[in-house]
Amino acid sequence: MKSPYVKDLEPNKVATAFFLVHSKEVRQKKSGEPYLTLILGDRTGDLEAKMWDNVAPVLEAFERDDFVKAKGLLQIFHNKPQFTIHKMRRLADSEVDFSDFFPASKRDAGEMWNELRGIVARLGNPHLKSLLEALLDDEEIAPRYRRAPAAKQIHHAFLGGLIEHVLSLCALAKVTAAHYPIVDLDLLLTGVILHDIGKIYELHYERGFSYSSEGQLLGHIHIGLRLVNDKLRGLPDFPGPLRALVEHMILSHHGQLEFGSPKVPQFPEALLLHYLDDMDSKMECMRALIEKDQLVGGCFTVYSSALERPALKKDRFLKGEPVARREPAPIEETPEPEPEVEEEPVAVAAEVVVAPVAAPAAAAHPLFGPRPVPTATEQKQ
Repeated sequence: MKSPYVKDLEPNKVATAFFLVHSKEVRQKKSGEPYLTLILGDRTGDLEAKMWDNVAPVLEAFERDDFVKAKGLLQIFHNKPQFTIHKMRRLADSEVDFSDFFPASKRDAGEMWNELRGIVARLGNPHLKSLLEALLDDEEIAPRYRRAPAAKQIHHAFLGGLIEHVLSLCALAKVTAAHYPIVDLDLLLTGVILHDIGKIYELHYERGFSYSSEGQLLGHIHIGLRLVNDKLRGLPDFPGPLRALVEHMILSHHGQLEFGSPKVPQFPEALLLHYLDDMDSKMECMRALIEKDQLVGGCFTVYSSALERPALKKDRFLKGEPVARREPAPIEETPEPEPEVEEEPVAVAAEVVVAPVAAPAAAAHPLFGPRPVPTATEQKQ
């Protein structure tokens, strides 16, 4: 087992640790010399890293998705952890245990799979049950469904995240369907199990998490429909109207056209699926945000673009800790070789032209996609 993990690093202390490189950018100082800005991580989290000096020897030595051994100093900069690297080298795969680097569900994968199969086995509708069994019995689909994350980075972004998310939704579906008599639980559960099935091919998750070429070109909604339709060819007795309902639930589960759904939900099970999916993803976002923001003082986390707010660290707040963030004590040891503000190449001075302020471009919702440009009245509010 590797040590320390990202969660174990302490501010203002030098540490040596193994990391997986999630991203790598080469930038230039004003002097023309290169420096590195990286995202490093392991199964407990990730953090921003900079390497200001002695960059040339390692510049071409590693790439994204490589493992590295790095020695450096962790500081809190702009209320976020930042690791300043002093020395670094690439690691061979044989030097690491892969399980140390890839975040995974805390639940046992086999236990979750058995729970899901049990839910399907208890469905009363024979057509929906046959469709789900055809998909989950598939020798290529099944291992991917057990292992896939639910997203690249926003929610349930860990191995086994998809099935954990689905099982959470199944539990919510049972409670809410019991509350609303108009809801067909079998249909709702089918939508829950199938709504994100396209993510098993939309994402790469063998090493780091990224989008596949198919995912970039098509997206998980289209991929999911294709998987369902492939299995329906082997079920000639599947009723046409029921097929349309299942397909609509997959198409509409993002809820709004501007969030990536080709259709908006148009019957109770589809609408309920959207709201349960949205709620579960946001609750997981908040849990992960609070859990990962423990290195920084104060009762509030950093701002989350996914949630469009910071989150309150409730336990600290109830203990009476200051609500405002605590600024880090000044470091008297080795000063930073460069200012902490990232530098850009010096631009040639040019005549300043004052132009009218244009309306802002359409902002993208971090969970679902682009949304409309606000009106002039809305911008003032």
